Amino acid sequence: MDAPIIEIFSSIQGEGLLIGERQIFVRFAGCNLDCSYCDTKNSQSANVGTMMSVNQVLDEIKKLRTDDLGSISYTGGEPMLHADFIAELINKTEEKSLLETNGTLPNELTKLEGLDWASMDIKLPEHFDGSWSDDILENEISFIKLLIEQDTNLYCKLVVLPSTKISTVEKVIKRVSDSIPENVEVPLVIQPASPLELWEGNSEKLFEFSEVAGKYMKVLTIPQIHKFLNIE
Repeated sequence: MDAPIIEIFSSIQGEGLLIGERQIFVRFAGCNLDCSYCDTKNSQSANVGTMMSVNQVLDEIKKLRTDDLGSISYTGGEPMLHADFIAELINKTEEKSLLETNGTLPNELTKLEGLDWASMDIKLPEHFDGSWSDDILENEISFIKLLIEQDTNLYCKLVVLPSTKISTVEKVIKRVSDSIPENVEVPLVIQPASPLELWEGNSEKLFEFSEVAGKYMKVLTIPQIHKFLNIE
């Protein structure tokens, strides 16, 4: 079994609830979406990746292991396009696993029985140039429900821009919240789009995003810290 790989590297997680953790990143090529804010455009096409076997990826992971390693991040692109491949990697590695996904392929999730963490992006209509459909959100909601059933540690991530509408955030987050059982807490990480210069004169809007989303979910506002550190 082979999969297209853009890169495998060791760095510090700069997003979400595992921010600051040393990780090995396995970045897959290919994505089923085309988000306007994407900061890994080079990974959207599966044609740009190098075809690698599971054993080849495991060899690269072995070379990059350090004593401070916390987990392995499977990212992209959209890694769930390669769920069978990731499932085999998870079964053959001792470290905890993090899946960074757009959550639009819930039917593939049952293959990842040993998944420890999932970071799932919530997409907004304005993240696309007219190609968003309600199916995207419905698939993300299904993905969340399956993660909860599988008892996977989960947080959602919402990328916002100064142009993002408060009303859209509230509408979408309310729908997500309504799908989550009352006894389950799923944190929401609001991630201001980079570069942070975009927010000069617009920082008050971050408080508005937090307040409206906070009606429905536990909210944290965290920028991309790796951008500050000038690391990948």
